[in-house]
Amino acid sequence: MAESGGRSVSASVWEGVLELTKWAQHHNTDPLLWSIQLTSALNAASVRLPSPELAYRLVSHICWENHVPITWKLLEKSISVNIAPPLLVLSLLSSAVIPCRRLHPSAFRLYLDLLNRHAFSSLSSTITSPNYRTVMDSVDAALQLSKVYGTCSESEDGGAGGVVIVRFVFTVVWQLVEASLEDEGLLEHKPRWWMNNNGGLGGDGGGDGGSYFSEQKEGLQRANTAMAIETIARFMSDKVTSRILSLVHRNMPNHWVAFVQQLQRLAANSLVLRNMKHVTPDSLLPFDLKSNKGFKLLSPECKTTRKLELNAVMAAAAGSVQSCNDTWSLLWLPIDLVLEDAMDGDNVAETSVVQVLSGLVKALKAVNGSSWHKAFLGLWIAALRLVQRERDPSEGPVPRLDTCLCMLLCITTLVVANIIEEEEGELMEEAVRSPTNQSKDNQALGERREELVTCLQLLGNYEGLLNPPQSVTSVANQAAAKAAMFVSGHAVGNGYLESMNVNELPTNYSGNLWHLIVEACIARKLIDTTAYFWPGYVSAAYNQLPHSIPNHLPSWSSLVKGSPLTPQLVNVLVATPASSLAEIEKIFELARNGSDEEKLSAVTVLCGASLVRGWNVQEHIIFFIINLLSLAVPPNYSGSESHLISHAPFLNVLLVGTSSVDSVQMFSLHGAVPLLAAALMPICEVFGSCVPNVSWSSASGEKNSCHAVFSNAFILLLRLWRFNHPPIEHVMAGAASPAFGSKLGPEYLLLVRNCGLAEFGKSPKDQISSRRFSKMISLPLEPIVMDSFPKLKTWYRQHQECIASTRSALAPGGPVYQIADSLLSIMFRKINRSGQSLTPSTSGSSNSSSSSLDDALMKLKVPAWDILEAVPFVLDAALTACAHGRVSPRELATGLKDLADFLPATLATTVSYLSAEVTRGLWKPAFMNGTDWPSPAANLSTVDQQIKKILAATGVDVPSLAIDGSVPATLPLPLAAFLSLTITYKLDKNTERILVLIGPSLIALSAGCPWPCMPIVGSLWAQKVKRWSDFFVFSASRTVFHHSRDAVVQLLKSCFASTLGLDSACLYKNGGVGALLGHGFGSHIYGGMSPVAPGILYLRVHRSIRDVIFLTEEILSLLMLSVREIVTGELLKGKQEKIKKTKHGMRYGHVSLAASMTRVKHAALLGASFLWISGGSGLVQSLLTETFPSWFLSTLDFEQEVGESGVKVAMLRGYALACFAVLSGMFAWGIDSSSPTSRRRPKILGIHLDFLANAMNSKVSLRCDYATWRAYMTGFISLIVNCAPLWIEELDVGVLKRVSKGLRQFDEEDLALRLLEIKGTRAMGEVVEIICQSRF
Repeated sequence: MAESGGRSVSASVWEGVLELTKWAQHHNTDPLLWSIQLTSALNAASVRLPSPELAYRLVSHICWENHVPITWKLLEKSISVNIAPPLLVLSLLSSAVIPCRRLHPSAFRLYLDLLNRHAFSSLSSTITSPNYRTVMDSVDAALQLSKVYGTCSESEDGGAGGVVIVRFVFTVVWQLVEASLEDEGLLEHKPRWWMNNNGGLGGDGGGDGGSYFSEQKEGLQRANTAMAIETIARFMSDKVTSRILSLVHRNMPNHWVAFVQQLQRLAANSLVLRNMKHVTPDSLLPFDLKSNKGFKLLSPECKTTRKLELNAVMAAAAGSVQSCNDTWSLLWLPIDLVLEDAMDGDNVAETSVVQVLSGLVKALKAVNGSSWHKAFLGLWIAALRLVQRERDPSEGPVPRLDTCLCMLLCITTLVVANIIEEEEGELMEEAVRSPTNQSKDNQALGERREELVTCLQLLGNYEGLLNPPQSVTSVANQAAAKAAMFVSGHAVGNGYLESMNVNELPTNYSGNLWHLIVEACIARKLIDTTAYFWPGYVSAAYNQLPHSIPNHLPSWSSLVKGSPLTPQLVNVLVATPASSLAEIEKIFELARNGSDEEKLSAVTVLCGASLVRGWNVQEHIIFFIINLLSLAVPPNYSGSESHLISHAPFLNVLLVGTSSVDSVQMFSLHGAVPLLAAALMPICEVFGSCVPNVSWSSASGEKNSCHAVFSNAFILLLRLWRFNHPPIEHVMAGAASPAFGSKLGPEYLLLVRNCGLAEFGKSPKDQISSRRFSKMISLPLEPIVMDSFPKLKTWYRQHQECIASTRSALAPGGPVYQIADSLLSIMFRKINRSGQSLTPSTSGSSNSSSSSLDDALMKLKVPAWDILEAVPFVLDAALTACAHGRVSPRELATGLKDLADFLPATLATTVSYLSAEVTRGLWKPAFMNGTDWPSPAANLSTVDQQIKKILAATGVDVPSLAIDGSVPATLPLPLAAFLSLTITYKLDKNTERILVLIGPSLIALSAGCPWPCMPIVGSLWAQKVKRWSDFFVFSASRTVFHHSRDAVVQLLKSCFASTLGLDSACLYKNGGVGALLGHGFGSHIYGGMSPVAPGILYLRVHRSIRDVIFLTEEILSLLMLSVREIVTGELLKGKQEKIKKTKHGMRYGHVSLAASMTRVKHAALLGASFLWISGGSGLVQSLLTETFPSWFLSTLDFEQEVGESGVKVAMLRGYALACFAVLSGMFAWGIDSSSPTSRRRPKILGIHLDFLANAMNSKVSLRCDYATWRAYMTGFISLIVNCAPLWIEELDVGVLKRVSKGLRQFDEEDLALRLLEIKGTRAMGEVVEIICQSRF
């Protein structure tokens, strides 16, 4: 056999070794003398020691012809003096001795003795051996490890020796477990290969002599079994080998499961074990062997330099769940912020809030170290706070209470369902993969369902938050009554409950939001009706409830039972939300397959109260509506026109019903905007291309045509993205964009839709989630591209051109010219009669138009797309005429209104044109003097005072609104025209879908204009609709921040101070969620306008901050300043404390540090939340790849702290930065791979960790405080290791090895090891070598 290094050793050398050994055996030579002689001979023959060949020769010599005590002593001495590799000797012996242990019990005893002496102590020396790799290859061959476990991959090759060590330890322990089970008759299957293998080292020999069944041999065998069990226990408890075994658990799960089953069988059934004094079953099972998180590896002896574990301190505040105090609530602050931000009615998001909140809850649960029931509780309490802030809302164009209740009763419930289904999907996948679980129920419930029950039971204790708003009191009472009747054993139909009036319930009986939350969970099968029996859930007996209500009244129950859709029943169903999927499926079936009259009634019902307040079935209704809008081509259809034309009345009713501001926001919350957009585009394309030759009458008597269907679909489509915002917003935002909100336009929405449908259904979670949805839902899965809609694509290109640049003049005589001429004739009838011409032309001449109004209308019987093409020229001519005095402002406003009345879809072009013209700034100002244009003077001073009151708590300077009477207020002419157009509309149901399009556009445009344009607009609208005054004043107050970075920074500073309780002038000196977000807003609450909480203000203005990049450094700066103020406050408080120890005996300094770190975490949570909400993943990427490296490499702007607080401030700043960085990443990318944005994570984290590795290994020079850098470095890695291990699994192993090396240089061996452990098999070899050398 060849030795390492390529040097061949002659057979004579080994013959000499064998002769020397036989001579020593025959003469009973001292083993030490033999070893000296042997070493000398091997050195003379240039054999590298320790020698694998020597191990083979000696073990082969013993087994079994020379199985005598002296040969075992010689073998042991060869190991002791390191001339034979210990692990190889043990490997050869295990292959030879264990299968023959009954025949040679003394050999097995000697083997166990050698194993205990050398297996634990030789691991480190083996790694440092000069022929380490050769020895490991020999161990692999001796135990056939590659055959059993597979060969090492190329990525493992660098640490292949370490992998062999893992397999060696695991195999030896498993051999002993099976041997012990077989010896006691407990082995259930045929012994594995190692139980029938002698390793090729010779035959069985003659045994130990005497009868095989002699009492002496049986006693020795029992003693051997006991010693084997002791050895197993030692392997499982030793800090080095137990950690090595943990790598098997993590990286070899299939082998580990089989091993654990046998180990547990041995612990539970071994008679030998029961009779042992020093070894117990718990000694064999010192940790949770089946836990997905592995075992608890950290020994009290484990070396670490950190006095206080960061993640432990961060989780400490999450421990108490019995009181909803501000400290506990702040741990879940990001949920409050996301819920409140999603309430922005002006914003339509293409991403489901359910998906966003699911990722957020998982991230916060991990970073807070809390249980699932606490995480669920944090979610629901945040949603309850949202409802309580809006329980008495001020009126405005955007209703909020129904949306808040949707958040509480639908969205949060779906978030919990999402998280539960994710776990059960993993369990199902695990059951499929594991052969041992095939017999089990694949639909077994996970622990998160049980945690949900605990959460809901605890939720009932928060009575102050559960008080329902007045509008849902009767619904809550009905839910409570339903539970009471169920508990009493009286099953009553839903018709009974639907007909029950709140005044008919007993005075001592009332329901609250708890009952509605539980009903929402029952409806989605997250819990069952056993919840009705929870203590305190039912507070009235059944006999207290009225019995006289008839059951035959029209209701959802009567529909399900087969009642026809009479007008009376339709009216009831429109006003009453459905409560079950069966009810909605019945109405959907009628909408799809009923008569024409039934279809119209059914879609009217679908778009009624059920869409907005059907919290138990809302997600189904949304998909039913999209399904109905996505009418497929009939199989045998052969008509020349689109199949959609024949469904025009049906589609029009559906579009009108879906167009309310409440409805669109529901689609947005559920992430259905891309699907809705894809359903609307074919309708727009088809009906926009039709000539309006045919009309029909709606149920209200209104005449409709294809133009009406097009306008309703087109306006609804435009509301799904920020179509009226100029490109400058996207340019100024740089790489960052908000976490929520549509970004680009219809092409982007189609891309999101295609990607979402392509990915859905592939994961086990999706398969479980699909069980909740109706089997009647079917959506087209084929990708849709913008090229499928050429007319829409042409308009969109024209729209972008209109925003980006001025239009060229229109040549007379063409089709577009004739349409423009006809439109102007409709808009300005009186002027046309006087002979003036407003027709756009290249020459600007005043050729009079002889077309009558009837002729104009006849010429406009053209497709809507053709009309939209001419509208920009019409608007340009009208605005030019007004600027030159040929058209009065009143006539201009009336003309614009007439244009919109003729084709409402033209409002889109009107909005984009006027917005673009305001941005260009080429028009003279309009004087709002009350003569030419309306005047805001009547209430402008009042608005001024109210704005200052709203912003009083922020410390922001408000520009004065004082306007000299001789110089009236002014607005840019296009804005004045836009404002006048909006004021001409009456507020009724018919104009709502118009106002929800132009209203937000007017506010966005006014906010972008110089001060005081928005206050002027708000004043005029407040004069028109006094009950909306609070809304417009608040909108005006927001514009203070649109043009001033200083104001934004001051607002952020106020947010930090109020949340952390750092400002003595703060309304809530103790800080908390209430201080940041307040408890409601409006002059009706406090008897006059009150300051708005700073968090609410920031969440309403951040989308209007054009250059969000500057927020990164500002938030970072405020975080650092907050840390200093926190430490200063804690030290001041500490000096006032006279008691130096707490009741637990901890020094005050430790308590102070823990308290400071908790508050630092709160600050980091706030900063990370604002960063993510404001700029999304782009801003987080900028933070990690640009801002942080620059911050650490440059001279800090902060003065160096000295004295008592200096070190503490520096350290806590590092921890604050670590929390800030990790939390920002968690919010942007999630802690797993469920978020689409997680695909960017490995690259960005790799860049940042590469910077950390370079800094730790002194390849770059840092100029920050050393304590800050060290705290950041260890804190950042520690948080990822403990809270987001999947991040590490995605990273390049080379970067991780460099970071691990750097950590070890900072005496952070344990953290370095844990970092590589998580990487899995690709780093397993390196991990083992670190474990063995560091003696973990």
